[in-house]
Amino acid sequence: MSKVLNNADEKVVLLLKPRGFCAGVVRAIDVVRIALEAFGPPIYVRKEIVHNRFVVEELQGKGAIFVDSEEQVPNGERVIYSAHGVSPEVRENSVKRGLRIIDATCPLVTKVHVEAVKFAKEGYSLILIGHKDHDEVIGTLGEAPLVTQVVGSPQQVKNLTVPDPNRVAFLTQTTLSLDETKDIIAALRAKFPNIKGPAAQDICYATENRQVAVKQVLRNQICSWSWARKTAPIRTVWLRSRATLARRPISSTASTTLNLIGCRV
Repeated sequence: MSKVLNNADEKVVLLLKPRGFCAGVVRAIDVVRIALEAFGPPIYVRKEIVHNRFVVEELQGKGAIFVDSEEQVPNGERVIYSAHGVSPEVRENSVKRGLRIIDATCPLVTKVHVEAVKFAKEGYSLILIGHKDHDEVIGTLGEAPLVTQVVGSPQQVKNLTVPDPNRVAFLTQTTLSLDETKDIIAALRAKFPNIKGPAAQDICYATENRQVAVKQVLRNQICSWSWARKTAPIRTVWLRSRATLARRPISSTASTTLNLIGCRV
């Protein structure tokens, strides 16, 4: 963590380490830039490559066109899938329309998709922990929609019903709060004692590292926040941080601004 301080009367700005983009986002942004350089504009990008207005506007200025659906891309044009990934239905639609696909899906998201297909083929009911309207969750859900249910809180776990309580598996959105996910997994294990999970955790290491950094700062600082409206991991960290602040006395008058812009969301 580095500190910026010009004089004694100014506020302190703590720049957390680690911060900035995760490897998956850097890769996705590079894919768009390289495609623009190699093929020239226009290059269509399905959804925002990352929920960061400055990056999106920079790429738009170079000729990238961001669309909400592959249906908005003219037949035969190039389309890039964002780091959040897409469902099989999107891939099939793209092929039918002759789109030239460039896949910038984060490798960790791809791992979760593969796990969803594996569990579904083995006859498991799938519980996907995440935000149901998030692009990543929509894509993962599309891998096995008939056997997958999405939950976003321990309370929602109580209402789950499955054909066979002994054939249940869970996966997670990669950009969730570690604390929040832990509570949901605990609720799932209590309801389904034989539930299976991924061999390795699905939550992105970069998201985890940034959450740990925030917790360390919260031990003795007051925090102010800003983030993109769609930024899921930053919002969840903020909510947990606010809960942490509510449980402890404020011992510092310093105002801390956290530079957390850039996680994949």
